[in-house]
Amino acid sequence: MRGLILGFALNSHSQRITPRQMALSRFFSHKAAVISCLILLILTLFVILAPFTARYGVNQSVQLPPNSFLTPRANAWLGTDDIGRDLYSRLIYGVRVSLMIGLVSAIVSVTIGALVGAVAGFRGGRFDDIVMRITDLFLAFPFLVTLLIVRNVLGAISWIKPLTGEMNSVRFIIILFSIFGWMSVARIVRGQVLSLKEREFIEAARAVGASRRFIIRQHLIPNSIGPIMVSLTFSVVGAITGESTLAFFGYGPQAGEGATSLGILVGAAKGAVQTGYWWLAVFPCFTLVVISLSINFIGDALRDATDTQLDRGA
Repeated sequence: MRGLILGFALNSHSQRITPRQMALSRFFSHKAAVISCLILLILTLFVILAPFTARYGVNQSVQLPPNSFLTPRANAWLGTDDIGRDLYSRLIYGVRVSLMIGLVSAIVSVTIGALVGAVAGFRGGRFDDIVMRITDLFLAFPFLVTLLIVRNVLGAISWIKPLTGEMNSVRFIIILFSIFGWMSVARIVRGQVLSLKEREFIEAARAVGASRRFIIRQHLIPNSIGPIMVSLTFSVVGAITGESTLAFFGYGPQAGEGATSLGILVGAAKGAVQTGYWWLAVFPCFTLVVISLSINFIGDALRDATDTQLDRGA
C-alpha cells in the first residue's frame, strides 16, 4: 500500500513538470553550455563597460615611448601593435563590433528565414518550389565566392547606398550576411513545418476556420522555436567568423575612426608570427575561437534541450 502511494505521489510530481522545465533541466545539465554562458556573460559585461574595462582608448597609444611592438607586460597586458596601441583595449572594442555584427545579422536573417520557411512549408505548391530552388542555387556555390560576388554587385549599385552604406562599413556587412543567412534557416523551419502541418491541432485549427496567417503565427512558429533558436546561435557564429574571413582577405569592414573589430585585428595580424610579434595573432585568434566555441556549445545544448525525442531523466 505504501509503495502504491509513493508511486502515485511520484507520478503526480512528474506530471507537474512542464516541457519548459524539462528543456531547462536538459540545458543546465550541459556543463559546457553553462560555462559558455558564463564566458559570454563576462565578455558582454566587458563590452558594455568598455570605457571602464579598457585601459586605453581604441586608438590610444601606450604612454611610454618607445611603445611599438611591446610584448605583454604590466603597462600593456597583451602587448601593443606597430603604432603603440594597446591590444587588450582594442580587443574589448573589437569584440563589441563583432558581437553587434553577429547578433544583428543573425536576428534579421533568422526572422526572415523563419517566416519564409513557415509560409513555404505550410502553403506548398509553386511558392515552396521557387523558394527552395533559390536556396539550392545559392547554397550550391562556395559561400566565400558567392559572398564576394554579391558584395561587389551590391557595392556597384549606387541607388541603394543610402540603405546599405559603403562597402567597407559595418552596416553593409550586416546586410550582406542577412541576405545569405535566412536561406539555411528557411530550409530548417520548412522541414519542421512539413512535419507539423498534418498534426491534429493544426487540423483542428483549420476545422474551426482559422486563417493561414493565424495558424503560422500561433501554432507553427511557436512549435518550431527550438530549431529557430539553434539556428540563431549558429547564425551568430557564422556571421562573426565570416566577417573575420572577409577582413583577413582585405574585404571586411573598416569600422571607422575610433572603432575596430575582431576581423580587423585578425586581418592585421597576417605575418605577425613570422616576424616574431606572436601576440598580435595569438590573442585575437584565441578570442575568436573562444567566442565561436562558446556559442556553438550553447547551440548544441539548445538543440538537445528542445528535442522532445531525447530523455535524460529530466
